[in-house]
Amino acid sequence: MLKVGLTGGIASGKSTVSQLFFTLGIDIIDADLIARQLVEPGQDCLDKIIQTFGKKVLLNNGELDRQQLRQLIFSAPEAKQQLEAILHPKIQQQLIIQSDNSSSPYCILSVPLLIEAKMTSMVNRVLVIEIAADEQLKRLCQRDNISHTQALDIVAAQSSPQQRTSIADNIIINNNSPAELNAKVQNMHEKYLELAKTISIGCQ
Repeated sequence: MLKVGLTGGIASGKSTVSQLFFTLGIDIIDADLIARQLVEPGQDCLDKIIQTFGKKVLLNNGELDRQQLRQLIFSAPEAKQQLEAILHPKIQQQLIIQSDNSSSPYCILSVPLLIEAKMTSMVNRVLVIEIAADEQLKRLCQRDNISHTQALDIVAAQSSPQQRTSIADNIIINNNSPAELNAKVQNMHEKYLELAKTISIGCQ
């Protein structure tokens, strides 16, 4: 099974690219979705988060206050490390299980922190989505309704474009129209189908 790790900077268009691959019949294993499921009420990870940070990270209905937790981990590096220690091993475990059970010709593991969390060894190929810095900040501010300064802080906390492209097997530049992005994904899809065949033959 060919496993493609999809990553890129925040607001670069990773979700859009994932959806385009999905419409082509490819299984998408989404680390963000797994993370959300892991912190639902009653889950062990949420219990550990409460034990670590206190009930201040909860909403009145018992669900995780994501905005409060985001502010906490951006203001305190040690808090970020504590949260990652709780979530990353469980996320990685689910990524492996779900990708091993994929039935499409190849699968996409959409992992925003693929590099930061040192998960590149889980995949055969790394596909990086990049976007111009000014467009990235503009999209992030609009999407999350945050200030330019907040957007700069979030981008600075991630791996740099240079770090991402240095480990990329393939890169999609998402600066232009949706039609052009669609064409680039279609082209990449065809390449991955061919590569998946060679891997399948090699495993027989």
